[in-house]
Amino acid sequence: MRPLGFLCEFSGSFWIPAAVLVTALAIKLPTIIRLWRDPLLRAVGTLLLLACAVFVFSAPSTVALVNRLTGVPNISAPWCYSLITALCANGLLLLITWRNGPCGRSAGTRRARRWVLSVYSGVIAALWVLFPLADAPVERLRDLDTYYATTPFIREGILLYLLAHAVACLVSSRLIRTWVRVPGLDAWLRRGLRLLGAGYALDLVYSTAKLTAVGARWAGRNADWLSTDLAPAMAAVAAILVAAGFVLPHAGQYVRDQWRVRLAHSELRPLYRLLRSVSGAGLPFVLRATPELRLTRRETFIRDVLLPLARRIDTGLCGRAYDAALGLGHPPERARALAVAVCVLDAVETAARARPGPGGGGADTAGLLREIAAVSRALRRPADIEAVRARVAGGRVETRV
Repeated sequence: MRPLGFLCEFSGSFWIPAAVLVTALAIKLPTIIRLWRDPLLRAVGTLLLLACAVFVFSAPSTVALVNRLTGVPNISAPWCYSLITALCANGLLLLITWRNGPCGRSAGTRRARRWVLSVYSGVIAALWVLFPLADAPVERLRDLDTYYATTPFIREGILLYLLAHAVACLVSSRLIRTWVRVPGLDAWLRRGLRLLGAGYALDLVYSTAKLTAVGARWAGRNADWLSTDLAPAMAAVAAILVAAGFVLPHAGQYVRDQWRVRLAHSELRPLYRLLRSVSGAGLPFVLRATPELRLTRRETFIRDVLLPLARRIDTGLCGRAYDAALGLGHPPERARALAVAVCVLDAVETAARARPGPGGGGADTAGLLREIAAVSRALRRPADIEAVRARVAGGRVETRV
């Protein structure tokens, strides 16, 4: 059996996933530094850093460099195995913390964390104990796992890290599969979990391929391509999917929140422009203002102008406009927004003529200030507002007759 050609080429591209992981870390780093106290963000940063280190130190050129600098043939083996094991442990800890929340203090959560730390720390310690006992004088840059699959002590180290990796993938897959079925999950979190599930499934293929190749050596056969070609290719794709799975929920929620802020700011533009004509001046432009600050400033400006304008609002007109909007077939919420918009327009025109408003019991200022977004959306449909005003005017004429 031989792998396809493209698999051989991709399996040697250790720097592609490393570049993707560095990019993800660079995107996430400002948030991690700003919110360093958040354990989830720290864990995500550590995972991306460890994953990047795995691919950098597993590249054949880096393996040769580390061996040459230390003067110990194949010293890169326990180092890379330790990085992979630490990455597995960090992924499990991150999933446990993420699943139970950063403040999870249940006995089961503490037990799970202690189990992960103790088991995977023991595996790393065993790797460094076994390697000096092994006889591995021939440097192998790509096929060390299969070349020394039958060599005492290093054989046990290879089997140990592969089993630790496979167990981590199985446990992580089970946690993700259970979690993704929970109803009411955030959409971005669900997408991230699905990417994580796909990534850990490919990681399991990596472990299976490696173990199969090692087992073939034990049986006196040769299936080295599973270890040297298939497994690295699966690991590269898996690392990208896992990194995307951990980053996507945070990035997606951030983008969604920013979009909502910008959308809310945009929705207030019609009401802001209307009230700017009353005050005679708008807000000064601030070059470095954040979207949240711009939204807050616009909301504050609208409320500041509406407060003195409220005494000119004819509450009787509001009631008639509401009935007119309902008569035109608008639902209650939309009718209420149209009625308030008609009253605000009437108050603005009254203020422009510099005469006191007709009154009518005083406007509900608190309710008016709560409905600024709905009123501003109503102002985007001048045809609907004119229809309501025309119906109100027609009703007045009919009443006088």
